[in-house]
Amino acid sequence: MSQSSPLADSPESQNNTNESSDIHRLTHHGKEIILIGTAHISKESVATVTRAIEQEQPDCVCVELDEQRYQTLKDRNRWEKLNILQVVKNGQVPFLMANLALASFQKRMGLQTGVKPGEELAAAAQTAEDHDIRVALVDRNIRVTLLRAWRKTGLWKKMNLVATLFAGMFEKQELDEEELSQLRQTDSLSSMLEEMGELLPAAKTILVDERDAWMTYHILQAAGEKTVAVVGAAHVPGIKRCLDDPPHDDAIGEMGTIPPKSALSKAIPWIIPAIVALMFIVGFFYGDRSRLMDAATAWVLANGALSALGAFIALGHPLTVLSAFIAAPLTSLNPTIGAGFVTALVQAMMAPPTVADMENVSDDIAQLRGWWCNRVTRVLLVFFLSSIGSTIGTFVAFGWLKDLI
Repeated sequence: MSQSSPLADSPESQNNTNESSDIHRLTHHGKEIILIGTAHISKESVATVTRAIEQEQPDCVCVELDEQRYQTLKDRNRWEKLNILQVVKNGQVPFLMANLALASFQKRMGLQTGVKPGEELAAAAQTAEDHDIRVALVDRNIRVTLLRAWRKTGLWKKMNLVATLFAGMFEKQELDEEELSQLRQTDSLSSMLEEMGELLPAAKTILVDERDAWMTYHILQAAGEKTVAVVGAAHVPGIKRCLDDPPHDDAIGEMGTIPPKSALSKAIPWIIPAIVALMFIVGFFYGDRSRLMDAATAWVLANGALSALGAFIALGHPLTVLSAFIAAPLTSLNPTIGAGFVTALVQAMMAPPTVADMENVSDDIAQLRGWWCNRVTRVLLVFFLSSIGSTIGTFVAFGWLKDLI
């Protein structure tokens, strides 16, 4: 790819004073790129995207989607095909829950404007197909993005990230089309992204900056003489900067990889059982052996009771709550399996989701109580809250063991 990337506003944009401020006409090496910044729950964005494609008749339409999200938008009945048991067995519960937490916030915002999240992206792809225009999916795979953000974020920042996602399930925020229009403006977005960069620098780099570069690279790869690119407004400033200095193949290759777990992340699941075992061994040979039973009881009660409490708060089946109490003290000593895995499996078997649950997932997540009412999301809550309970119980038990052994 050429190092130099002359980028300029097209004269046409300067003459067309009636054109939406969300449309940015750019030229790159003689090719016209019409960059449209959208809000994913805006009626205005849907109309702008559709009108622009129909009027411009470009050679290609690029959209801020990967293949997985594209199929998700096309198949509105996707939840009916979900096998929750398979999700649990494959260890995909955290990924699914993160996706639903994000979707929940967008869904609630969309209810206020009457637009489904991502509808303007779906409209862009559909309009292009209706006019026999090539569609290019230019965003990075969502799983790669989330795993990169998770593994490149420190422990404290990870806790902040999880808390932010979880808080998003409870947050009530109202936006109308006028406020969405203001949010799409560069100044407002820049200040918001700067704030995010200060709070979660690694996450902001991966969720925003890397995707700006990734989408720029693939827009240029797909571009014809005239290209319409539909992206979230937050990405417009970054894509403009990247068009001035396009990313190289090597950089894009690195951005498409999932970093390995850190040595500490790999070690922690083994360190905790080793410390507990060592404490019991030391207590057996050098401590008061009569107190070993009290120590064992403390370990079982701390882990089991708090994990069971998490399952209970999630409105788990009685057998699920019981399984949490029994499994947590054992799984806390087993680095290959967690309490949430056991409790989610039991919950999915004892209260399997119905067809109605599958059909209503996307609507139920828009309300806090819907997470508990829907059997699909209740399995996820059981996994999450029983795991949190077991983790807290482990640290509580450490304090007790220290005093008893």
